[in-house]
Amino acid sequence: MDNLEKIINDLDNRRQQLAADLGINKRQDEVDKLRLLMEVPDFWQDQEQAVIVSRRAENLQKDYQQWLFLEKSLREGRELANLATAEKDEAVLKELSLKIENWRQELDCLETASLYTGPYDEHNALLSINAGTGGVDAQDWAQMLERMYLRFAERQCWKMEIIDRLLGNEAGIKSVMLKFSGDRVYGRLKSENGTHRLLRNSPFNADGLRQTSFASVEVIPEIPATAIVIKDEEVRLDVFRSSGPGGQSVNTTDSAVRLVHLPTGISISCQSERSQHQNRENAFAILRARLVQLELQKKDEEERRLKGGVVKAEWGQQIRSYWFYGNRLVKDHRTDFEDTDVDAVMDGDLDDFINAYLHWQREVA
Repeated sequence: MDNLEKIINDLDNRRQQLAADLGINKRQDEVDKLRLLMEVPDFWQDQEQAVIVSRRAENLQKDYQQWLFLEKSLREGRELANLATAEKDEAVLKELSLKIENWRQELDCLETASLYTGPYDEHNALLSINAGTGGVDAQDWAQMLERMYLRFAERQCWKMEIIDRLLGNEAGIKSVMLKFSGDRVYGRLKSENGTHRLLRNSPFNADGLRQTSFASVEVIPEIPATAIVIKDEEVRLDVFRSSGPGGQSVNTTDSAVRLVHLPTGISISCQSERSQHQNRENAFAILRARLVQLELQKKDEEERRLKGGVVKAEWGQQIRSYWFYGNRLVKDHRTDFEDTDVDAVMDGDLDDFINAYLHWQREVA
């Protein structure tokens, strides 16, 4: 059973390595600072920011406590293994062997937690899908992606909201914007930014010919209203009558809103709500998020330029391909991670792709 002791020692060495990746010595200090901030009398006046801060404190505390629990559990496991080996207690040694897999899984969870280092990883997110090249097939593909992300969000127990949605002429959707709220939403979904390519025998072609379709996915963090000041003179606000399926007061009043941010030319339209006020709030929330995303892109491009070259984000530079024929496969072109269970992926099983991306992102940073 000497091998058992070696496995436990290896697991503890991995735990100690994770201490550096997690910044474990600084975590409790940050939690203490966040707790003090949460005790300020007017802390909850800005509810959006308050939720982000409290969620950050909760996640840090949870990771820290899990690391401490593992430290204690592995120490006790090593001592028990030494004692059981000396006394040749096969029952205890067998019980410890069964615990090995649990310790590995807990270390995997901690390793994943160490990957959420971005400034907006704790934020909620806005995810937009736009049909690209491929006609009706592309619009159908956009709707399939919409379902995939909705199913993924259900698995995470996130709250979901449709901000804006434009139906296709024959099938599918031309575009949709979804809002997801929950734990580390942007940190989980940022891997989905980019062009997604579908290759299949088209159901919209009488001969069932193979068709390649594209849809772009954009994920941006939701930004609290107090985080960015947008001056009135920087925005042009237009109102118009909503289009679409209709409903009480939807197509009979000027409830839809279009914002144009004059300095950047960013244009936002929202018409999913019956209230012009609600559509206006949604439009400003999207505008704040896009302005932050623009700054992040500028920073990323500058870092790439300094490292030697910028890769242009051109249509067709797909991040992931989905083969629905032959040897069915989903492949991420950044990480080279593959999954042959296409149906599971389209049903929202994206965890392995996301974790592979987070590891890849740390390696290339």
